[in-house]
Amino acid sequence: MGRLKLQSGIKAIEEEPEDLDNFYSNKTTLACMINAEVGAVLAVMRRNVRWGGRYMSGDDQMEHSLIQSLKALRKQIFSWQHPWHTINPAVYLQPFLDVIRSDETGAPITGVALSSLYKILTLDIIDQNTVNIEDAMHLVVDAVTSCRFEVTDPASEEVVLMKILHVLLACIKTKASIMLTNQHVCTIVNTCFRIVHQAGSKGELLQRIARHTMQELIRCIFFHLPDVDNTEHALVHGVNSVQIGGPDNDYTFGSKQMENSNGSSGVDGQASCVSLGSNASKVEGTSVMEESTMGVSNKRDGLPYDLHLMTEPYGIPCMVEIFHFLCSLLNVVEHVGMDPRSNTVAFDEDVPLFALSLINSAIELGGPSICHHPRLLGLIQDELFRNLMQFGLSMSPLILSLVCSIVLNLYHHLRTELKLQLEAFFSCVILRLAQSRFGASYQQQEVAMEALVDFCRQKTFMVEMYANLDCDITCSNVFEDLANLLSKSAFPVNCPLSAMHILSLDGLIAVIQRMAERIGNGLVTPEQPPVNIEEYTPFWMVKCDDYNDPNHWVPFVRRRKYIKRRLMIGADHFNRDPKKGLEFLQGTHLLPDKLDPQSVACFFRFTAGLDKNLVGDFLGNHDEFCVQVLHEFAGTFDFQDMNLDTALRLFLETFRLPGESQKIQRVLEAFSERYYEQSPHILANKDAALLLSYSLIMLNTDQHNVQVKKKMTEEDFIRNSRRINGGNDLPREYLSELYHSICKNEIRTTPEQGAGFPEMTPSRWIDLMHKSKKTAPFIVSDSRAYLDHDMFAIMSGPTIAAISVVFDHAEHEDVYQTCIDGFLAVAKISACHHLEDVLDDLVVSLCKFTTLLNPSSVEEPVLAFGDDTKARMATVTVFTIANRYGDYVRTGWRNILDCILRLHKLGLLPARVASDAADESEVSPDPGHGKPLTNSLSSVHMQSIGTPRRSSGLMGRFSQLLSLDSEEPRSQPTEQQLAAHQRTLQTIQKCHIDSIFTESKFLQAESLLQLARALIWAAGRPQKGNSSPEDEDTAVFCLELLIAITLNNRDRIVLLWHGVYEYIANIVQSTLMPGALVEKAVFGLLRICQRLLPYKENLADELLRSLQLVLKLDARVADAYCEQITQEVSRLVKANATHIRSQMGWHTITSLLSITARHPEASEAGFDALVFIMSDGTHLLPANYVLCVDAARQFAESRVGQAERSVHALDLMAGSLNCLVWWSQEAKQAMGEEEAAKSSQDIGEMWLRLMQGLRKVCLDQREEIRNHALLSLQKCLTGVDGINLPHGLWPQCFDHVIFTMLDDLLEIAQGHSQKDYRNMEGTLILAVKLLSKIFLRLLHDLSQTTFCKLWLGVLSRMEKYVKIKVRGKKSEKLHEVVPELLKNILLVMKTRGVLVHRSALGGDSLWELTWLHINNIAPSLQSEVFPNQNWEQSQPKQGEQGGSLVSDEASPIPSSEPVALEGGGTRS
Repeated sequence: MGRLKLQSGIKAIEEEPEDLDNFYSNKTTLACMINAEVGAVLAVMRRNVRWGGRYMSGDDQMEHSLIQSLKALRKQIFSWQHPWHTINPAVYLQPFLDVIRSDETGAPITGVALSSLYKILTLDIIDQNTVNIEDAMHLVVDAVTSCRFEVTDPASEEVVLMKILHVLLACIKTKASIMLTNQHVCTIVNTCFRIVHQAGSKGELLQRIARHTMQELIRCIFFHLPDVDNTEHALVHGVNSVQIGGPDNDYTFGSKQMENSNGSSGVDGQASCVSLGSNASKVEGTSVMEESTMGVSNKRDGLPYDLHLMTEPYGIPCMVEIFHFLCSLLNVVEHVGMDPRSNTVAFDEDVPLFALSLINSAIELGGPSICHHPRLLGLIQDELFRNLMQFGLSMSPLILSLVCSIVLNLYHHLRTELKLQLEAFFSCVILRLAQSRFGASYQQQEVAMEALVDFCRQKTFMVEMYANLDCDITCSNVFEDLANLLSKSAFPVNCPLSAMHILSLDGLIAVIQRMAERIGNGLVTPEQPPVNIEEYTPFWMVKCDDYNDPNHWVPFVRRRKYIKRRLMIGADHFNRDPKKGLEFLQGTHLLPDKLDPQSVACFFRFTAGLDKNLVGDFLGNHDEFCVQVLHEFAGTFDFQDMNLDTALRLFLETFRLPGESQKIQRVLEAFSERYYEQSPHILANKDAALLLSYSLIMLNTDQHNVQVKKKMTEEDFIRNSRRINGGNDLPREYLSELYHSICKNEIRTTPEQGAGFPEMTPSRWIDLMHKSKKTAPFIVSDSRAYLDHDMFAIMSGPTIAAISVVFDHAEHEDVYQTCIDGFLAVAKISACHHLEDVLDDLVVSLCKFTTLLNPSSVEEPVLAFGDDTKARMATVTVFTIANRYGDYVRTGWRNILDCILRLHKLGLLPARVASDAADESEVSPDPGHGKPLTNSLSSVHMQSIGTPRRSSGLMGRFSQLLSLDSEEPRSQPTEQQLAAHQRTLQTIQKCHIDSIFTESKFLQAESLLQLARALIWAAGRPQKGNSSPEDEDTAVFCLELLIAITLNNRDRIVLLWHGVYEYIANIVQSTLMPGALVEKAVFGLLRICQRLLPYKENLADELLRSLQLVLKLDARVADAYCEQITQEVSRLVKANATHIRSQMGWHTITSLLSITARHPEASEAGFDALVFIMSDGTHLLPANYVLCVDAARQFAESRVGQAERSVHALDLMAGSLNCLVWWSQEAKQAMGEEEAAKSSQDIGEMWLRLMQGLRKVCLDQREEIRNHALLSLQKCLTGVDGINLPHGLWPQCFDHVIFTMLDDLLEIAQGHSQKDYRNMEGTLILAVKLLSKIFLRLLHDLSQTTFCKLWLGVLSRMEKYVKIKVRGKKSEKLHEVVPELLKNILLVMKTRGVLVHRSALGGDSLWELTWLHINNIAPSLQSEVFPNQNWEQSQPKQGEQGGSLVSDEASPIPSSEPVALEGGGTRS
């Protein structure tokens, strides 16, 4: 509101309309200010003799008009009544402007007038709303740029020039500057540049201020570019053009005294200026900068602007003129001389630096808006970039640095319009300079590398280079070349690490980190399908539907890259054998099955790496197909508006011109035809083009062949070229230009082979500009990882190698950290893009740096590790990768495990590394290994150095600063040792080694499998005999880890089981003596089964079958661990009985339990498990019934332990009958007839096996057991009412169980001493009673077919028992018992009608046979049982048959019958 607004920046241009009356307190203030300035000018003028004298002379001569106008302004100034912005500024500015323009005033007066003008402009007295402001601004600019003054001394001249600069800058910065025309802005810039040029011979301060002002002017002008509308309508073909610094329109900064060099404001008496033409300007002197400013109008790309446009408010026209002028400064630097007295930097560096810095300012502020203005863009694409290419190879690091900065700005703002220019810059400048083999100085290399690293830090730079250039068949592989350059430059070869190596590494890691950052931004498709070309399509015509949509351009560029790779392979084949090369490309569908000329021509034209000699021979061949290819090949060139020599150069760069004249003729004919077709210009016909081409080839040979001594002159050449243009001569100037072009620049008919990085020649640049009009649009990538998989696959190998080498050579921690960041980024990308091989390579590289794999020659490995920062960082990184990206580690697990094992040997692993997730909640089964350690990494305390302690498997303890081989005690550790040890512990803590195994359940299947294999590999194969304790310790530790990951991955046990089982089997079968490894193997196996059975029912059989390994243990080993094994099996059974369903599984369990029956320590636990299974039949199943009965029998027979256990075992056997009853009833209810019959058969089999088991125990030496077994057998034989036994089972039971038992007991009683078998008599009595009971019980169930045989068997056993001699004499008790039992049986048989005498033909054999036997036992029985029978009549006659078994209709036994035994049930 009331502030003085002295603005000094670009912001000054911003429009802020304000009411000036509000801005200042009142109008008088402004009047006072202007009055003061008038007074100041008058005061200085009075001091001058010329002006002051006129007042004193007293004559009537009028005052000078300058003084009069100043005084007139003083009179009026306080009388103005209107607001300031309504007053025409010309009124109060004109007197000052007159002083400035006057050539009569001296430097001090002009200087003060300029200061006053500057003050008025900067006080915001005038703005765009002031009346008549446009004219006023024009007056100011015209006056200041036409400033004249007398030079009295050099210092005052410099002051005036400085003030002119200030005023010009104020004009551009004031709010009213928008009223300036294009013409005036150009004039201001031109004037300023003239002063810059003049300042070269003046003081340092003026030089610097002039340059600074020029910078500010450019910044202010181009700051407005984004706000300017597209003014293409400004392009005209008028003749009234304005141009910067033409030769005929120079300003002069002098006065009439210019001839006197002392009073001159120019250089060496000349007005040193490059000016914008103006109607008021005078031509005085010639321009030093003439060559640099030959105007826009004679450039083919610079159509001049119409004069009326130049008088409109400034915009694009002046910016184009100014920018063109700045570019032209670069064009002719070499032609410009400098005053030897000048005190500037060497001119060849100074001018380009100044011009480049101005151009850079313009681009920084113009930015992306340049795209909207084709003329500006055209200047950048062609003229500017051509110069940048040239100056990029400058020996000056300053210029190179500035060029690179400009290109970086251009990349940011205009990369979509500069595709081929950027390719050329990287290929011809950066890649050449960054390598010493091209002769660049170290400084150049460093600047080029710094620039490259800056580019690499741009988020999408490398992706865009890859997508646009590497994937384009017509472009070079810039991404690949840059990546290779960075990795090679990071390699220190036979030299220490330098700044350049670190710089290259920074670039490499920047590229990698950009990729890693993109991973978080989402992937389009993590696994992109491989490209495959099924059918032929012309590869040079592949197009993309939408270059802005990643769904279109990503597959498109991947396809193009595939084609490019195939073409390169085809080129390789072609170079060895052209025919095979073309056949290969036909096979990959890049050339048609039937070759056509166009496709072969395009292969030659667009494929890099072809042998140019072979291409030349092919194209020059007289074969018809080759001639057609040659013409198609020529047709791929664009010679539009190109000079003949340029076109010829481009054509001959692509192959080697053959040596034979006929071939040369064919090649040149094809060239001439194409050239004439596109650029006829002054040529009459294609023959003229052919003849002239021949002339140029001859001239080229003549001029550049060392063997030609007498060179052709220009006249000779013109003479030789007469009448070739359709019988007429070609213009002399045209031929002269061609002659000089060839002389200066040889046409190379033997182009460079292979890649390399070519120089940018003028002809190549012209070709580039032609190509840029036709090239595919520039693809702009966003921040997602579309192509990173393909890019990373290309650069991963060299990158890992480079980072590793630098890491190896580095000595500073910050370099270590840079490398580690790189390693982690590589790991992240490899994992994300599923590049497992790369990750494995990385792990291998890193493991080398941990020093853990080196053979330990160090006396104190723990201390050495603690002191080695690099090793510790590498170790943490290895385990970070293992934890974060373990999913994608494959063979790398071996190296990681080597590191873990080394730490284990050093005693540095945490106690619970090998634990698994459930360990915390379960009691460890192995008392020797079950006590978890309380110490952790943080609580380890240092003890005095003593005997080394080794880590004991799972419970690894920390080394107490000990080496492994020293035994003698040493002194207390020093502080340094303590610190090193502490660092070691902290490092191991950071590694989180345990989580590799505890978190293994989250690993991908393939990685998990590889981890398990690596553990087995690391453990080594178990060897028979003694292995070293250290090897065994390693094997035990690996086995612990293997078991831990197996338990942690119970859901994926199928994946691991085979390998784990085989390894454990190996250990079990090859171990002959007890040891830690076999112990760990056996108990690990049991533990796996315990833990996994509940979860993996489908694997239960396999798990349980694995326990058969325990049965294969060597006897000594088995004996050592029998008790613990049994406890484990018992625990397994109790926990998982319900999960064991198959017979095979139970077979294994019962086998293990049976073995323990005779083992003193183990039998108790084994029997305990059996009781658990069999008591109450809880866990008895048809699958395990027979097995359990058999096991119980073995415990019953075992004499280990008390007799009660055997009795208990027999009870278990007898009790198991209930299960059979229950199953039988269940089957009857639930099943159909057929199934029930089968079930009945199965149950009968089980019952018979039970009987046989009991029978065996009936023969036991111990009386108590023997008799209990007999009672149990009787119980089981009589308790079968509920079981639906098959009909044929009882005869089997009698034969195999009852009769066999009676016979065996008889044999024992007769053949063994009383000592071995006590009281056999009692047993025999029990046995014979059992026989009697069972026979009677089954009497009416026995069929006719079997009864006779059975009955005779019973009689024969009773006969034997009656006659038996116990201890040499007959047994009285048996003698009494047997007849009694027999009598009882006979009575029942009689009552039931089973045994009756029948009179029939042939007699009754059963009747007769019965009494035949009974008479041998107790002859009196017949008369007792059948007292009323006529015995004599009943004597059988030989040959008679009679007697029969009565049918079931026989009358039942009366209830009063004393002989019915234990309820004989009937069978339904």
